[in-house]
Amino acid sequence: MAKESAVFFSLLKSGLWGKGNPDICIEGITDWQEVYRLATEQSVLGPILAGLERSDVKPSQVLLLQWIGEVQVIEQRNKEMNVFIAGLIEKLRKEDISAILVKGQGVAQCYEKPLWRCSGDIDLFLSNDNYQKAKTLLVPLASSVEEEYVREKHVGMTIDGWLVELHGHLYSGLSSKVERELDKLQEDTFYGGQVRSWMNGQMQIFLLKAENDAFYVFAHILQHFYKEGVGLRQICDWCRLLYTYRDSLNYELLEQRIKRVGLMSEWKAFYNLASRYLGMPDFGSRLMVHDSRFDKKADRIMEFILKSGNMGHNRDMSHFSKYPYLLRKCVSMGRRIGDLINHARIFPLDSLRFFPRIMFNGIISAVRGE
Repeated sequence: MAKESAVFFSLLKSGLWGKGNPDICIEGITDWQEVYRLATEQSVLGPILAGLERSDVKPSQVLLLQWIGEVQVIEQRNKEMNVFIAGLIEKLRKEDISAILVKGQGVAQCYEKPLWRCSGDIDLFLSNDNYQKAKTLLVPLASSVEEEYVREKHVGMTIDGWLVELHGHLYSGLSSKVERELDKLQEDTFYGGQVRSWMNGQMQIFLLKAENDAFYVFAHILQHFYKEGVGLRQICDWCRLLYTYRDSLNYELLEQRIKRVGLMSEWKAFYNLASRYLGMPDFGSRLMVHDSRFDKKADRIMEFILKSGNMGHNRDMSHFSKYPYLLRKCVSMGRRIGDLINHARIFPLDSLRFFPRIMFNGIISAVRGE
């Protein structure tokens, strides 16, 4: 591992776990611009800065002040987003529409510094009836609305400058087994009342129950891993979620779910990565222990993450501006085939298992013009 990568991961470990992982080893000359580039690329400027607070060795004052300034912008954006979410949930409840906040700001509350996590979209999970009602209520308020994915029950829109995504189904696009398990999770949530909550100021925001959330976040990680690229921020979210609820997780249920969908190899490999690169501690269950048999898989996953960037942002996307629509789709599908071939070195059976559905969804998307 390059010197700067080692410094990056040492600071990230400290920023993720605080006093639980205080040892930061930085020796010799460090190219701090490269560390900063990695932190920006992987959307973890906040946790790395939290690590720098505990480090005796720091970048130049100019770069450090720039870093602090960018994290302050992230913090202010998160404060404004939280205010918007509270108002949005209030609007929905006034119309008797119940919504569950998934990913994003809900998972952010598991961090030691929630406001330092780089935020993305606002994702709301709704029952079928509430999904339709929410669309009716919110679309007139939006400045722009994306084309709806009717089969997946998903539509995105921009309201007051914030991207809001409505989900009537937690769709993965990986396999029928994963979809069936997500259907059970949906039943747990809307018919079994299996939720937790976050007090966002004076507004109680409902979230998925911890073990349901852990399964969904992991399925979402794999969705991006197999389709376009996954970032370290998503894996940090998964780690902090598991760790925060380590004393209350239903490990038996979680393990049953992972086994039913056939993702135990992926779980073990990603946990290995989290353990070795991010300092994730072992705890609670055989699901949450480092297994050296998965070292090579974890290394290959990390190689892919660092090469492709957060959510695949390192990739050359110039074909979107150069080529007509159908040719753009051919380039994208070719890249997906390349990824699946690469991933077959890590998860050979599952890469083959997921390949038909991923390609089918890509073809359907092309036909729709999405």
